[in-house]
Amino acid sequence: MGDDCLLIDAKGKYYLIRLTEGGNFHSHLGRLPHVDIIGIQEGSSVVSEKGSRLVVLRPRFFDYILKMKRGAQVVYPKDIGPILVYADIAPGSLVLEAGTGSGALTMALVRGVGPDGRVVSVERRSDHAEHAHQAIERYFGTIPSNLELRVGNVEEMVAGVQPDRIVLDLPQPWDIVEAAVDSLQGGGVFCSYVPTVPQMQQTVETLQASGAFIELMSFETFLRTWNVEGRSVRPDHRMVGHTGFITVARKILPA
Repeated sequence: MGDDCLLIDAKGKYYLIRLTEGGNFHSHLGRLPHVDIIGIQEGSSVVSEKGSRLVVLRPRFFDYILKMKRGAQVVYPKDIGPILVYADIAPGSLVLEAGTGSGALTMALVRGVGPDGRVVSVERRSDHAEHAHQAIERYFGTIPSNLELRVGNVEEMVAGVQPDRIVLDLPQPWDIVEAAVDSLQGGGVFCSYVPTVPQMQQTVETLQASGAFIELMSFETFLRTWNVEGRSVRPDHRMVGHTGFITVARKILPA
């Protein structure tokens, strides 16, 4: 009890629920008591009162991100993967993140740094911070010991953290460049995620002007799924196109 559960119906529709004693799942498929789910083996099927069959699974991180309640816009899985790879988030990393938003990227960073790493996540808006706190606590069961959630301006906190990775989902990431020059460890990675070309351009130009970063790269990712049914093998008509631009750069020390 108290665990999240993913239900998948015959049409492939997903439902994310929290199992509770005496709880019920209600939908057009009919009522399904939680007691019929609790304790059964993952991958099993259950039947609602209307006779609809649903498969029971534990939600993947991907499922949780897409189905969790949101405050701020989430960073989507197709962008989270490249951020973790290009920012080189690895066990033992010390990551400073801003803003926390709905907490999706924060959770991925915590998973990436492992128990020997640390994530300090800063959110300027207290309402977003509270929502993220709840989403993160629900996913992990508690706030992980290697995660520190702060409310305030990240510019004022970089020096106190001395990170080796900075990951930003902010409207004006260029405002953090000066603090990153002073406090990001040598060889560390600066990574930003913004939705528009002007934001990406100003971030890159500020990084270049600082003279403290090399290996600058900006890119976007697209996700196109394929339909595979017998002889019908073709790309799906819809794809996940532009969501944001990722910019990464490496910090160098003065000559």
